[in-house]
Amino acid sequence: MAHRLQMRLLTWDVKDTLLQLRRPVGEEYATKARAHGLGVEATALGRAFGQAYKAHSHNFPNYGLSHGLTSRQWWLDVVLQTFHLAGVRDAQAVAPIATELYEDFSSPRTWQVLEGAETTLSGCRKRGLKLAVVSNFDKRLEDILVGLGLREYFDFVLTSEATGWPKPDPRIFHEALRLARMEPTEAAHIGDSYHYDYQGARAVGMHSFLVAGPAPLDPVIRDSVPEEHILPSLSHLLPALGRLEGSGPGL
Repeated sequence: MAHRLQMRLLTWDVKDTLLQLRRPVGEEYATKARAHGLGVEATALGRAFGQAYKAHSHNFPNYGLSHGLTSRQWWLDVVLQTFHLAGVRDAQAVAPIATELYEDFSSPRTWQVLEGAETTLSGCRKRGLKLAVVSNFDKRLEDILVGLGLREYFDFVLTSEATGWPKPDPRIFHEALRLARMEPTEAAHIGDSYHYDYQGARAVGMHSFLVAGPAPLDPVIRDSVPEEHILPSLSHLLPALGRLEGSGPGL
């Protein structure tokens, strides 16, 4: 007779899974620029940020730690490059803006808890589940979680900056399992990225759920993920866990 599967650990992505920015990056940057006398369109800054972030992540992955950078310096450079791409060539004028933006994004006031997050985390705790964060965030995450009232739900928080291993590197998932003293089959990961979260966790033998949100999923991803692993919202997690546990260890 097959043993009933029982989840004991849930690891969580944070950005766009539990938290999101209150306003788009372009708007935050444009507002701060105006306060310093610079008029730059929010749409241009949003587009430039996407380009700068992608390039910097490729050239200096995981906040440039292996290149001797700090995460703070990494982010300041991203801001400078964002404004440069948006047409502001005066780095000296942008430097104080970058410093203030770094502080702003360190503050819980810039972030908001996604609908259903607290209720779901509380429900998981009531079921006796151990909860942990596995995030590609930097060292500011702990204070942000504390400020938003979410830190109390988690046994520990692992960031890619602290561990040196960004998702989908299997080592960050293995570290979470080691700290929790759990086997992969006893754990599930919840996140919004197919590559970093869903595939990353499954590669080490964990179960995984993909937070899809209301927008249509990419057809390739939808065809690759069983429907029972897709969460249209966080409120779908506890029922999905119940179905997973009821299905036995073969899923």
